[in-house]
Amino acid sequence: MAAFPEISKINYEGPESRNPLAFKHYNADEMVEGRSMRDHLRFSVVYWHTFRGTGADPFGAGTMQRPWDDGTDSVENAKNRVRVAFEFIEKLGAPYYAFHDRDVAPEGGSLSESHDNLQAVAEVLKEEQQRSGVKLLWGTANLFSHPRYMHGAATSCNAEVFAMAAGQVRKAIEVTHELGGEGYVFWGGREGYQSLWNTDMRREQAHLAKFLHMAVDYAKEIGFQGQFYIEPKPKEPTKHQYDSDAAACLNFLREHGLKKHLKLNLETNHATLAGHTMQHELEVAGAADALGSIDANTGDLLLGWDTDQFPTDIYVTTQCMLAILKYGGLTTGGVNFDAKVRRESFEPIDLFYAHIGGMDAFARGLKIAAAIRADGRLDEMLKSRYASWDSGLGAEIEQGRHTLASLEQHMLERGEAAPNASGRQELLENIVNEFI
Repeated sequence: MAAFPEISKINYEGPESRNPLAFKHYNADEMVEGRSMRDHLRFSVVYWHTFRGTGADPFGAGTMQRPWDDGTDSVENAKNRVRVAFEFIEKLGAPYYAFHDRDVAPEGGSLSESHDNLQAVAEVLKEEQQRSGVKLLWGTANLFSHPRYMHGAATSCNAEVFAMAAGQVRKAIEVTHELGGEGYVFWGGREGYQSLWNTDMRREQAHLAKFLHMAVDYAKEIGFQGQFYIEPKPKEPTKHQYDSDAAACLNFLREHGLKKHLKLNLETNHATLAGHTMQHELEVAGAADALGSIDANTGDLLLGWDTDQFPTDIYVTTQCMLAILKYGGLTTGGVNFDAKVRRESFEPIDLFYAHIGGMDAFARGLKIAAAIRADGRLDEMLKSRYASWDSGLGAEIEQGRHTLASLEQHMLERGEAAPNASGRQELLENIVNEFI
């Protein structure tokens, strides 16, 4: 029995449409820079917020109306939820989904029972993938909700908690592999500290690195070719998380010999909490050849926590797509809607409105970014700003042909540096505004 009987397949109707259940800008087959929108954006629906979110917050109980859910934490209810999820994803037309292990299957009374529950639900996931053609973008393990992870998982002060997390991740990678997942994400929700008085930071980070190396070894053992990702976030629920932003993650990966094995999965709301823009985080990752995937959401700038709202800001989606196109596009990663409808948007149809809006926002961002690149003025102005490095002294410095002493001698003979050129920030912003 259909969970959304009143909803048919969401189609593209164009910018003039006023149908709230139609795409205005996302035309999956439309070609942009030689690739279809579908292949550029690789949209993914998240299992946790979309199918497990209740609308609860620290001040109130859940509000969501989910008539297909019987309210139990049974395996049978979990299996039924899978079928509902795939009905939704099919009607939306997203090619991918993503999940935490504990989203799709209930925690058992032991690790063995939890494994059995996940495997049982994975069989239904596999059936639905084969029936619908929807694919798994990436899987991950929830190493933060259960009370055992109060001190962290890979960074726990309790060695047996570390071991429990290892077993949980091993199974999650195995299931991701069985389902043909194109990646696997590590998000350290509690891999950080609340107080340095009781924290051995060096030891905890060494344990986290050891944990990730174990995961890399296991992936090789079973032949899992999917991309591993680490997802930066600065705080919440911990005071400080070790994967605080893109630069911190890259430093950690380099220090522990992991960079060749992991790329970054970046989220807009996490960038905000780190005091950065998403554009900044994308550039940091892209410059290090570590840009892998993105979580598509936004935060409320007036609120200091992870609100995970659906993306609607065209400037942000344009910035995202400019960076993604600049660094070669998404391959194993995608645009993953780690976003939840507001507590007040409690009817099932609101799930469609939210995703349609987010997909259209990114489709517009893609088209605008491609137009800006084709126009070429931004690239020309950027190149002009660094012209002094393209020949003469600048080129010699980049080629390693100078020392501090030789450069000093050059300027002693020269007397003073050439005048700076204007940054023309306002003009650049005006040009961008022509396209948005």
